[in-house]
Amino acid sequence: MKKAVILHAEIPENAPPDEKDTLIQAGAVAESLEKLGYEPLLVPFGLDLDGARARLRAIRPKFVFNLVEAVDGRDRFIHLAPALLDSMELPYTGSSTEALFLTSGKVLSKRLMRLFGLPTPSFVTAGMRPEEPFQPGPYIIKSVWDHASAGIGDDSIVSAESRKELLEHIARRAPRHCGGCFAEAYIDGREFNLSLLGGAEGPVVLPQAEILFRDYPPGKPRIVDYRAKWLEGSFEFENTPRSFDFPPSDGPLLSRLESLALACFEAFGMSGYARVDFRVDRDGGPWILEINSNPCLSPDGGFAAAAGRAGLSYDGMIQRIIDRI
Repeated sequence: MKKAVILHAEIPENAPPDEKDTLIQAGAVAESLEKLGYEPLLVPFGLDLDGARARLRAIRPKFVFNLVEAVDGRDRFIHLAPALLDSMELPYTGSSTEALFLTSGKVLSKRLMRLFGLPTPSFVTAGMRPEEPFQPGPYIIKSVWDHASAGIGDDSIVSAESRKELLEHIARRAPRHCGGCFAEAYIDGREFNLSLLGGAEGPVVLPQAEILFRDYPPGKPRIVDYRAKWLEGSFEFENTPRSFDFPPSDGPLLSRLESLALACFEAFGMSGYARVDFRVDRDGGPWILEINSNPCLSPDGGFAAAAGRAGLSYDGMIQRIIDRI
């Protein structure tokens, strides 16, 4: 039987739910690989690169299914796993080292989006020269590197009348964001996730999903924060359902979102599978929040749900990802 390594981050027993989700993904992928005729072997990946290299050499897999989302608990090192695989000339799933690095650093990816002519909200960073005139108003404080809405809650939305005031907000919240944070103009509106899956003739966009903010009281920020993603039983978790159903009037907007998602996939040189997160303002204008190479593959996650909506089983989705190695 052909061996296939599932490479994933080392997860301590006391890890938070967003990190433990990696093990859920690894288990689900292993089950699929076995059904598809492979012998799956789970290999944890940390900062001991020499140890990882030795273990991979001993296994000699046909390919590596790369599920590494962080290294030593830090998302900013996500590119170390594919970089090691590149050095060993081992084929692996998903995006390249370069694409993972460019899309994981949110400030860098936003700068590149601007360069590529892709709409993304204005932003302010500490310690760098201003890139545009300051616009007073609401902002959301986000981690530069961490994903999965880590550190984001209702108090992440701030209002600032000056750049100085906003930089003070950033400084106060920096300790909760490993690797620093920045402020992004808050788009009050709808939120969409578009998943893309590689194919023989290029990537295809899976059915578009909207995150609904159900029964949110006035004044409560309509954001997909950490509680909404990970804390089962919380108000936010229970009241942010995913919807794939849209009225005909949304047709032009969905087509625009699809075109932008495909443009992101091409501009950043992604491969295999990806997800692009959008906000749509009150005037119907789309704004790209984040570009996610190698998004979560948990069976109950958004990517698997979109694949299922397109008629793909979980095993069929995994096979499609392998086909693009």
